[in-house]
Amino acid sequence: MTTTSATPSPATPPHPATNPAAAAAAAGPGAGPLTVGFDLDLTLIDTRPGIRATWEAFCAETGVTADIDLVVNRLGPPLEHEMAHWVPEEEVTGMTARYRALYPAYAIEPSHPMPGARDAIRAVREAGGRTIVVTAKNGPHAELHLAHLGIEPDAVVGGLWAEGKAEALRAHGAQVYVGDHVGDVRGAAAAGALSVAVATGPCAAGELTAAGADVVLTDLTDFREWWAGYLA
Repeated sequence: MTTTSATPSPATPPHPATNPAAAAAAAGPGAGPLTVGFDLDLTLIDTRPGIRATWEAFCAETGVTADIDLVVNRLGPPLEHEMAHWVPEEEVTGMTARYRALYPAYAIEPSHPMPGARDAIRAVREAGGRTIVVTAKNGPHAELHLAHLGIEPDAVVGGLWAEGKAEALRAHGAQVYVGDHVGDVRGAAAAGALSVAVATGPCAAGELTAAGADVVLTDLTDFREWWAGYLA
């Protein structure tokens, strides 16, 4: 490692990546295998139990007061964004570092795969494709989660959020990006990738559609069926 049914969006002009064969042809003879990117938190892994436990330990140690229910119900943006809600601006960097130091001890064990996560990775592999994880979470912690659960993408890229994810998606030639947040939809669009959204995070299906998602799935248990149609 280097780290219910599909609901299509309202009618829109065909996305350049909706036909895998056409996309590969446009990429040229040197193009690599079909590559699908996945977000981590609430897309592949339910990290809410671990994040809750880490915030509880962090607040107990530092005396920071935070609404942990609110924190775990709006996962998606980088940790620094969340930390800024609870500590003075000048303390964000140091407090973020302390939270991350606590994270491996509290967050990895309680977290578990999202429904269909392993099968979605497997479906891409069975078709000869590659899978990458592109997440706002820092890379080492993302890799710890994936290794603990035995989920093995071909690459993991951490520390990227929203449009910033396009950097990694383009670098790895991802034609599809799967995520649960409107920020993931924006990242896919910035990379010219097909946006497949799952309504398993803080953003409802309608919000994901309004943000421009090409496809909205209830969760990853719908991915294999959608993927078969995409490849047809």
